[in-house]
Amino acid sequence: MKRVLTLAALLVLLAAPAAQAAALPFGPGEKLSYKLYWTFILAGSATLETLDSEPVEGRPALHFRALAKSTPFIDTFYKVRDSIESWVDPEVTHAILYRKDQSEGDYVRHYLVRFDANGNVAYRYSKGALKNAVIIRQGTFDPLSMLFLFRTKPLAVGYQFAAPVTDGDKSVTGTAKVVRRERVKTPAGEFDTLLVEPDVRDIGGVFRKSPDATLQVWITDDARRIPVRVKSKVAVGHFSMELTGYEPPR
Repeated sequence: MKRVLTLAALLVLLAAPAAQAAALPFGPGEKLSYKLYWTFILAGSATLETLDSEPVEGRPALHFRALAKSTPFIDTFYKVRDSIESWVDPEVTHAILYRKDQSEGDYVRHYLVRFDANGNVAYRYSKGALKNAVIIRQGTFDPLSMLFLFRTKPLAVGYQFAAPVTDGDKSVTGTAKVVRRERVKTPAGEFDTLLVEPDVRDIGGVFRKSPDATLQVWITDDARRIPVRVKSKVAVGHFSMELTGYEPPR
């Protein structure tokens, strides 16, 4: 299950440049809560939050955070405690800072990515030392903020999106397509949704090792554009995420 519990919650929906801040469907105080499943086993929980805005790197920014943890049963053989944070400009046009603290079983990794928008470079640090620098395109996002970028879009069946994304290791263009409308039932209620299928070829991790990997995300077909369900198929099994709670922006 290595690096899987957070994939469902955090794997990106990829999109084009964002709308203006006045139209954002999220804001400080919003909190989305999920249960994560491995086949039919409850494997963990996750949250996606928009936190209070605060300056970062000397610039105004929106602050997002994702947390994931395994259940006590899963803890006995594969404990997961992950935290990912992202800061973007207030208009959601590019990433400013990205931080990932990952603890999954014996695998522990902590790193920080700084985005130099003027120099078109992303710098990746670990333990305070520069580990990598990658050339990026203007308007590049990190994996977490791409989800929020997608939520700014006026979605419709058949739309295809693309945008640059990096975790400081490599820079790629991610794509996704809105496939169809579906009504789905989750623990948080029933929703009219749009089914989105991101291209998983550049995602990496278990997806890279799974030739037949798939990823599907259901987004509410309304102004909030909330991800309510995620399903993925990889070499180590089927994983899914279900919305259990929604707290609107303040």
